[in-house]
Amino acid sequence: MWKRIECIAIYTEDIEKSVKFYQSLGLTKAWEVFQDEEKQWTLIGMIFPDGNSELVLKNNPNLNFAETEIVCEDVRRTYEILKSDPEVQWIRTPFPNSLGGHVAVMQAPDGNVFVLVGK
Repeated sequence: MWKRIECIAIYTEDIEKSVKFYQSLGLTKAWEVFQDEEKQWTLIGMIFPDGNSELVLKNNPNLNFAETEIVCEDVRRTYEILKSDPEVQWIRTPFPNSLGGHVAVMQAPDGNVFVLVGK
């Protein structure tokens, strides 16, 4: 079901300071978007030198936890398999992604949050 880690999203209070720090470690700022319509909270994608994964910086204090984005073969199928497990909490059930495919957000029994992306 799970194929690979796409990115890790981490919270930072000072997003520009964090961008400079991670750039000093060799990451490159690849993109920047607002998470909300009010343009209050920002997401910035920092790409690793090999180009295969990203570190995403986020400054929304309501999301001050790490999120791991996992590429799945089929997000909706993964959801169907796991939805009956009472220990898995669904923060967002599968929804269409504007880039194609689907996205879902789950909290695993150990409390870790995973963003599932794929078909």
